[in-house]
Amino acid sequence: MSLLIRGALLPEGVRDVLIEDGRFAAIAPEISQPADEVLDARSLALFPSFSNGHTHAAMTLLRGYADDMELHSWLSTKIWPFEAHLSAEDVYWGAKLACLEMIKTGTTFFVDMYWHPRATVRAAVEMGLRAGVCGAFFDFGDPARAEAMRRQVTDLYEQSLGDPESVFFVVGAHAIYSVSAPSLVWLSDFARERGLILHLHLSETRKEVEDCVREHGVRPVVYLDRLGVLGPHVVAAHGIWLDDTERELLACHGVGIIHNQISNMKLASGALDYNALRRAGVRVGLGTDGCASNNNLDMREEMKISSLLAKLLSADPCALPAAEALHTATRGSAEIYGQECGRLAVGAPADCILVNLNDPRMTPVHNVVSNWVYSGGRVLYTICAGRILMRDGVVDGEDEILHEARRCAARLCEKAQCTP
Repeated sequence: MSLLIRGALLPEGVRDVLIEDGRFAAIAPEISQPADEVLDARSLALFPSFSNGHTHAAMTLLRGYADDMELHSWLSTKIWPFEAHLSAEDVYWGAKLACLEMIKTGTTFFVDMYWHPRATVRAAVEMGLRAGVCGAFFDFGDPARAEAMRRQVTDLYEQSLGDPESVFFVVGAHAIYSVSAPSLVWLSDFARERGLILHLHLSETRKEVEDCVREHGVRPVVYLDRLGVLGPHVVAAHGIWLDDTERELLACHGVGIIHNQISNMKLASGALDYNALRRAGVRVGLGTDGCASNNNLDMREEMKISSLLAKLLSADPCALPAAEALHTATRGSAEIYGQECGRLAVGAPADCILVNLNDPRMTPVHNVVSNWVYSGGRVLYTICAGRILMRDGVVDGEDEILHEARRCAARLCEKAQCTP
């Protein structure tokens, strides 16, 4: 299957783009080669699609639930009690709702940590997205629970071996305060031995750091280093409360950090110092976190806020400029997970979006990248592996997904006897 996109505006100018067998086959001012489908893009801008490096997809079912709370109280009194009632069907429809939202806002690759991960895999495959998926490993120092969770990781990994190449297995550890030291070591070894990614939350709150110092005598990154957990196979979400020594350790071990500024701002967890991480040489990507704490999965919004916050924290208007912000939200996140997507280049996976130029927010076009990052616009086409997932703003099956997601959320609230 081939697709020829004619006359799209790219950062380097107006180009034709030929897609064959799921990859960019040619990008040039004019392409005369025939294709199975020709798309007139003369009023559209072409960008790489987003890579959401950290989220909890089915938390779309908790959108607007338990807002305006401190993180640890929010988790223990609201989120975890609600999630105790989740079924695989709930996660499936919640993840499909997440996929729908991501397609509508231009994301084609995401990394997810949540309950019933096989349901998320099913949703991602059906919706045509790329995904790295892991379960949520908690043992709270209980050896029996740790053993059960380890068996679950092994089972999930074995099940993943039959998945299509668009999805891949990620080893998940919730956080240092919810996963024991022996389990952290086991999870890291499991991932390293199989060439997998280990994904966890790290230094998200001041309390997490203070508790770690009190219990282990060192800060979280040093604690993980002493356990032998750190390495280029590790990707950590948040990384807010880091000192210079920790940043240097992360860079030395090749650990990737996914920052989630909007969620962190909303929960008042703190603000990641992007510039300090980059100066230390740490690989940095971008994610939205889940809808319970964001409250959306719009990576364009996340990209803008991240850029503005980097400028504010450093008192430097040149910090995290538009082109770098776009890279962090696309190629930067993808590279951390070893993925080829997130770039417009011949031979790369054909994952891209087409944005309406006939939009007040995209007018005039002095700098199309700056417009997209700081002003925004409407995504009309979302393409993953050369397949059009959204055409002229419409995704197949939208109404059913919205209906089923509402049904699941209502049932869960009734079962949990919960109130926002």
